[in-house]
Formats: sequence, C-alpha cells, structure tokens
Amino acid sequence: MKKLFSRRTLAAFAVIGASSLILTACSSSSDDAGGDKVGVSLITKNDTNPFFVAMIAGAKAKAAELGVDLSVASGKDETDDAAQIAAIENAISKKDAGILITPISGGVYAAITKAREAGLYVIALDTPTDPADIVDITFATDNCKAGELIGQWAAAKMGGKKAIIALLDIFNDKNVPTDYCRDNGFLKGMGIPLGDPKKLADEPKTGKYTGGKGGSYQIVGNVATLGAEDGGRTGMEQLLAKNPNINLVYTLNEPAAAGAFAALKAAGKEKGVVIVSVDGGRAGVENVKAGVIGATSQQYPLLMADLGVQAIYDIIKTGTKPSTTDGLDFFDTGVKLITDDPQEGVPSESVQYGLDNAWG
Repeated sequence: MKKLFSRRTLAAFAVIGASSLILTACSSSSDDAGGDKVGVSLITKNDTNPFFVAMIAGAKAKAAELGVDLSVASGKDETDDAAQIAAIENAISKKDAGILITPISGGVYAAITKAREAGLYVIALDTPTDPADIVDITFATDNCKAGELIGQWAAAKMGGKKAIIALLDIFNDKNVPTDYCRDNGFLKGMGIPLGDPKKLADEPKTGKYTGGKGGSYQIVGNVATLGAEDGGRTGMEQLLAKNPNINLVYTLNEPAAAGAFAALKAAGKEKGVVIVSVDGGRAGVENVKAGVIGATSQQYPLLMADLGVQAIYDIIKTGTKPSTTDGLDFFDTGVKLITDDPQEGVPSESVQYGLDNAWG
C-alpha cells in the first residue's frame, strides 16, 4: 500500500492547495514580499508526545525547504498555559510573521489575540479554539468525526451486549474542543444521547445505545489523563475500582490507551475489553496490530504543520491566505478509521494502511 502523503506530495499539496485547500488573495506590501526570511514560531502543548514530536519534525522539514526561520517552543505538559503565553510574547517581540500553535486551553486566548493585533498571522494546529475566530484559521482533524468513527465501530463490535463504558479524557477542569469533540463524538457514534455537545460528562449515565445492533449501556465515569500513558493507567485503575466489569474503554489518544491496557492487564481483565482511541501514530497502530487497541482514528500531524508553515510563507511572499474547508470553520486535514476487525457499515482501513501512513 502506498503512503497517503509522501514528503514530496505534502510539499506539493501545501503549495498548490490540492482538492479542498483554496487560497484567496489578500493585500501585501512590497516590504512583505521582500527577500528577508519569514519568521514562524511553532508552539506545541509539549515536546514528548509522539504526535507533537511528529508535528515539530514536519514543521522543521517544511521550514528547511522554504528557508523559513522557525522557532519551536512547548509547554511541559497539557496544563502549562504559562509556557505557551511566554512563547507567544517572544514571537511578538521577535516580530515573527506568524505563529502555529496547538492551544492548551482558553487561558492562552488573550495572548493569541494580542499577537494578531500586533500583525502576526496565527494558525491553530490540531486543537481548534472556541470560538474558531480566536485564530485566523485552524488546520486540524475533524475531531468530532474521529470520535464518531470509533463510536460507530465500538457499537457494532459490542454486537448488542451491554456496554459498560470507561471514558478517559484529557481534562476534568478545562473545556477544550479536542476533548469534548472526541468524547461526545464517540458517544454519538455509539448512539448514546448527548446533553450539551460542548461539555463532558453531560450525557445520561445509563440507557440504550442505538448503534450496531443496539443494547443497554452504563457509563462508569470520566477521568482526566492529560493525554499521557501514566494518566491512562491511573485513570483506568480508578474506574476499575468503581466497576470491575468495564468492557469498553474510550481513550482520547493512544498513549492513554496504552496506559489503560496496562492497568487492565495488571488486574487480569484485559481479555474481552474493547479499547478505542484517536491518533494513528506508529506506536498506536502497532498496538492495533497487537490487539491492545481495537480501532483508532488516524490523523495527520505532519500535514498540519507542513500546511501551516507553507500558509504563513505564502501570506508574506505572495499575499495569499488559506480558506476553510467547505461547510466547516477550519481546514480539515482528514481522518481514517484503522482496524483489522472491520465492522459492517463503518468505513475503515487496514492496519497495514495505518502503518503505511503512520507518523512517529
């Protein structure tokens, strides 16, 4: 199976805006179009999660190709708003042309607004802001669709059995689109009625799911993991203590899924438990192959970063701005469900496809 995006294809895609990336003209001064290097700051949530490691690698490769002066900064973890704010302030001081950021939370929004008011073009990668117009544009996975795909697959996989569900999220004290979109997307895919789609843990805790053959469900609880493996393990331990009969685990990402599996295995309960996740990194897809994760929604962080660097370069050099995908308030970089256990009516690709297109 050929790769979905080779490095050469990524470059061409970013330059010409293949298929749905539409570039629209904007004003550009002659100074902007000059020969000086374009300065761009990439600010990620951390520099240890393989997703952000891949994103940094993609940005560096594109920056080297274009001659962009790229600076990289990261928080220490998913709670470090202060580090992101400091990096934004530094980009303003350096008079960068633009910022690419995976915003940790609404705590960084005021700093983003300050950067835009100073003339920097700000692009969110992976994590949308709420509202979307806090930034100039977002390049991201459709996180709601990513969640919905694994929910549809999980409902079909249950085959009508009672689903006793653990929900492993990012936060329990912050409300960010990536978190609520994936979690509520999963519930929607399962056919579980939602409360407020922009809130976590707002759905009925028991009832009927209508996906697949349908059946009854019980939600044991939501636990914050900070998207980390150790958070996934401790979160799973907490929920197993509440109900040792959990048979379906939603995890917001694959490190949390690996931690959840470790907790299940330590408790001797890994057999018969279905884990679903989102990411599509190499380690995660290998865990699908090994049976640790039943299915994962694959996203493409290298593409997000590649397109982001290209977009800021084009704004300065050619006076063009990127546009959102039709019908959305962001540019959708795509998502595929990866599993070797396909379920009827749920679109998916094989593990080999996932490995061919994995990052990290």
